[in-house]
Amino acid sequence: MQYRKRTRVLSVILCIALLAAAALTLTGCQKTSESAPIQTSGSVADGAILGEGKTQFALTIADLSGAETHITVNTDEKTVGAALTALGLINGEEGPYGLYIKSVNGITADYDKDQTYWAFYQGEDYASASADQTEIVPGTAYALRVSK
Repeated sequence: MQYRKRTRVLSVILCIALLAAAALTLTGCQKTSESAPIQTSGSVADGAILGEGKTQFALTIADLSGAETHITVNTDEKTVGAALTALGLINGEEGPYGLYIKSVNGITADYDKDQTYWAFYQGEDYASASADQTEIVPGTAYALRVSK
């Protein structure tokens, strides 16, 4: 009698464990909306309109040869850096003065290799803060230019 009771309890525990494992497996397969940032193809064409959101700004990307790509960005982000990072347009690392941008639109500037870096402009002037610390001002154009 005790053997049957013990077997029944173990069977119930095993069933609960299997159901829990199945539930965890299925939960891990769900898509979430806050996964990785939207990735671009690595090279956005001139005149492209990217993103969705209520705020719009113009961005010019200039490589070392002076070739320019003009992009319109739509976003709900508060800062230029957050908007461009969310679109996968810029990559970099945190530095002592904010985001140190290392690549833009698939173009890498490596100061250690060839003394080039990405300069961030607000309007026609060199920005006084990094892109991730610069709030988006409607009607203002921004630029990222490889400088040496």
